Amino acid sequence: MTDFNELYRAHAPDVYRFALYLSGNRSDAEDIVAETFVRAFTSPEPIRMATVKGYLFTIARHLFLHSLRRAGRHVPLSDNLRAPEKGPEARAEEDSQLAVVLAALQTLPEVDRAALLMRANDDMPYDEIARALGISLASVKVKIHRARLAIAHVREA
Repeated sequence: MTDFNELYRAHAPDVYRFALYLSGNRSDAEDIVAETFVRAFTSPEPIRMATVKGYLFTIARHLFLHSLRRAGRHVPLSDNLRAPEKGPEARAEEDSQLAVVLAALQTLPEVDRAALLMRANDDMPYDEIARALGISLASVKVKIHRARLAIAHVREA
């Protein structure tokens, strides 16, 4: 395994974004990221660099699912996700579109949402997503396609 600091710097932003989209809560996402890297660091098994992102996403997803079982509820995303360099009108439009997409994401089944986020945000290969989620390659492709259609349908409405 390479230096842990290097591993953290390279993958923490992606794991955080993934955890944020899954959980819908910044503090939960930060907790998931911290615990993900603690578990990766303390794992007795070596991390293969070809699959490190999928490995970290798998840990983060399992932590999220564990927190769902423990909490028994979803927390909606905060409405204050803004790009500070935009003007008020552009921010309002982007916030409105973002709110629609984030709300649509929260309506998707968790495994569909995870597959879509891994592909759309992190450009993970389908086979790596299948391994991370423990489902078949064909199932991953169908889930991503259906999730994209659902999001597109909500945006058009």
